[in-house]
Amino acid sequence: HSVSRASPNLTFVPACLPPDPVEVEELQRFVSNSKRLFVMTGAGISTESGIPDYRSEGVGLYARTDRRPVQHAEFVRSASARQRYWARNFVGWPQFSSHQPNKAHLVLRDWEKLGKLHWLVTQNVDALHTKAGSQRMTELHGCTHRVFCLACGDQILRSELQEHFEALNPTWKAEAFGVAPDGDVFLTDEQVRNFQVPACRKCGGILKPDVTFFGDTVSQEKVSFVHQRLAESDSMLVAGSSMQVYSGYRFALAAREKKLPIAVLNIGPTRLDHFASLKLNSRCGELLPLIV
Repeated sequence: HSVSRASPNLTFVPACLPPDPVEVEELQRFVSNSKRLFVMTGAGISTESGIPDYRSEGVGLYARTDRRPVQHAEFVRSASARQRYWARNFVGWPQFSSHQPNKAHLVLRDWEKLGKLHWLVTQNVDALHTKAGSQRMTELHGCTHRVFCLACGDQILRSELQEHFEALNPTWKAEAFGVAPDGDVFLTDEQVRNFQVPACRKCGGILKPDVTFFGDTVSQEKVSFVHQRLAESDSMLVAGSSMQVYSGYRFALAAREKKLPIAVLNIGPTRLDHFASLKLNSRCGELLPLIV
């Protein structure tokens, strides 16, 4: 598990003040009182690894551009939408797959090893928790490092698919301008036009990243599994998420119903602010390492 020892990449991190000593103390007390901590992470935990998010004020994708992520229905229905998606993803993959976990990912892995963290649920698809060594974990929205066939379900590694792309497109080249949160880059229609997309090697079906695209839903089986882990927990920490997406927010609502204490660590407002026991406005990679 190689981890970059360099200082954090703050290009996509909103401005915020250093952690307040009183807040550090409050979070320390919260974590110390927890025996079975349920942690949910979002894009704000990975921005310090150089991966932009969608919603951060000023620096998120929505603030910087008018671009929107691919919709599930469009990807399934349209060959040209798939061609555009995969061409952008092909160009962005070498950089996106090379991102490394930051201090926040490593702290959560250490809490797991110490038996403090009962279960981790991430809304991210970047595999950084896996790279950090977390094991008691659910990737709520899947992971871009896996690809599967919509027809027969056959799975391959995204790195393997990169080789298929290269073989099919030996002379295709494109300069990217701007990088997006889920590993793709911005390309023009002209650049994308001649890009060849491989079909499933087993059945010729459509290949799709093993991620929940916008407009798609998380499987009921996965949702039930996460609810079970939450039921075994005694507190909830949300790190780096505004919880705007219902697929994650539902677990905070369930925690509130169970009267579990909830701490939120996120730069900027979240949907939980009015019922969280504790709200901290700091960088995850700056505050979490201060907790022992």
